[in-house]
Amino acid sequence: MPNANANIKKCAAIIAKTTPGFKPKIGIILGSGLGAISDQIENASTIDYKDLPGFYVSTLAGHSKRMHLGMLKDVPVVCLEGRTHFYEGAEATASLKTIIRTLKIIGCEILLTTNAVGSLRVEHGPGSLMAIEDHINFTSQNPLIGPNDDEFGERFVSMDNAYDSDLRQKLLSIAQKINIPLNTGVFVATSGPTFETHAEIRMYKMLGGHAVGASTVPETIIARHCGLKVASVCAVTNLGAGLSKEILSHEGTLRGAKLATDNLVKLFLAFIEEITKK
Repeated sequence: MPNANANIKKCAAIIAKTTPGFKPKIGIILGSGLGAISDQIENASTIDYKDLPGFYVSTLAGHSKRMHLGMLKDVPVVCLEGRTHFYEGAEATASLKTIIRTLKIIGCEILLTTNAVGSLRVEHGPGSLMAIEDHINFTSQNPLIGPNDDEFGERFVSMDNAYDSDLRQKLLSIAQKINIPLNTGVFVATSGPTFETHAEIRMYKMLGGHAVGASTVPETIIARHCGLKVASVCAVTNLGAGLSKEILSHEGTLRGAKLATDNLVKLFLAFIEEITKK
């Protein structure tokens, strides 16, 4: 994979030139409509995805396609405002490896992700938050298919504790301390771009799923392959198809994301401050 690895090294060089001596501890990926966290970064340097080789420039509304590097609660972070998805095609899928592995080689130890999801539990509706405890991959794809890149990880990757239990417990403890409701559950990943059918939602519930969306799992797989710890919090933007009278749309997803934004920002800021304490 010489071209892919060359892009990763070029991205690292661009970042080093933009922010000399900067070494982030935490990488953050923001989901649809959840870019407000990046506004909290102090002394931020911003790089457009189009200026980072191998970073796919999504056309999806609600994703601003920029990398922010700076300080959150005195912690060095890199924040990706905008992600790529399987449904955007082969170029986007290849970009996922470049993105996550770039975070790894510039110093990140933890990957913290957000996403916009449909809830499979009517009692946890729009505006609620859910920490992922495990996932079911219904995308019919895996970003590690193909030749293994030994520079980053072994051929076969254990998905035990894919969403780090210690980090999740810290999220739950902090949420309770600052009085933010936070549920836990199993995330079902689909390929998109269609929303799910009523029958699919019923099936996912029967299989033990609690929320559904079209992102996050590919990033988690790549991150675990290269040794990053992962924590992920879902922002519920709607109930799954058939669980309410709403006809699902991306515009509705963005509206629903706004309901969760304030609590998500507060939770992440408190979490980042806590996990980096000596």
